[in-house]
Formats: sequence, C-alpha cells, structure tokens
Amino acid sequence: MRQGRRDGFREFAAGRSGHLYRSACLLASGDTHLAEDLVQETLGRMYLHWGRISRVDNPAAYAQTVLVRAYLTHRRRRSAGERPVGELPDTSAVAVGGGDPALRMTLLQALGRLAPKDRAVLVLRYWEDRSVEETADAMNVSSAAVRTRCSRALARLREQLGGSLSAFAEF
Repeated sequence: MRQGRRDGFREFAAGRSGHLYRSACLLASGDTHLAEDLVQETLGRMYLHWGRISRVDNPAAYAQTVLVRAYLTHRRRRSAGERPVGELPDTSAVAVGGGDPALRMTLLQALGRLAPKDRAVLVLRYWEDRSVEETADAMNVSSAAVRTRCSRALARLREQLGGSLSAFAEF
C-alpha cells in the first residue's frame, strides 16, 4: 500500500513540477532559486498528506494553492526582504513561453515591483487562468477582495509599464 502511494506521488510530482516551477518563477519575479525552494516546499507538503490529497478532485489545483500560500508565507517573513542584485536571471531558465525575451524580462521586472499579494492575484487569474472564486480560495480571501486587488494590481502594472509595452506590440 505504501509503495503504491509513493509511486502515485512520484508520478504526480514528475508531471506537475515543471508547471509549478513556471508559476513559482512568476511569483518570485524571475528569482529561480526562490522558485525552486517554493516548489520543493510545495511538493514536501503535498507528500506529507498525499494519502488524503490524492483523493481530492483536482490535486493539481490543490498543489497550486499550496504553492501560492507557501509564497505568501515566505513574503511575510522578515528575511524575505533580502534580494540579490546584479545580473538578471537567464531568460531560458524562466520558461514563461515563446516570444520576445525583452518583453518577458520587462513583464517579470514589472511583476517584481508589485506587492506580493498583487503579484499572486495576477499570476493566478491571468497566468493560471483561474476563476475569481478559485483565486479567492487559493489566497484565502473573498471574491470581492480578489476583484478589487486584481483591478488595482493591473492599474499599478499599467502605471509601471507606461508606454513601454507599445514598443513590443506588433500591429
């Protein structure tokens, strides 16, 4: 029985870790080391309760919720204010998708300047394509709070980017 559960978790972790890593990179604003730590923490928490989690309807959504909550917990710690500076991460390591690397870096930098909860709501709503209710559940807030935070976060993002994105748009 234990071996079957362990194999089930290994299969789940192998199938979902890439997706979790991409989401964690967005949450961590391109900090690949923090993203790896968040994925590791998420998978560790999932493993501890795998017998129960494997019976839920959507373990992948549950893993995303654990990831977001791990990220928000990390941001609340005092030591989370430390940020290495210097070189930007290798854009190939941050697999955000195809397209223009300069655009990806501009968006990652703009996301990095947002508050952690604003960043989390944008990643969940627009990167993960979750509904308002799913996002509210993952962040442990009301649906109204998600809608409000989402509109304010988008306004802040637009404010930060100004007209810089129009240079990347092709008409």
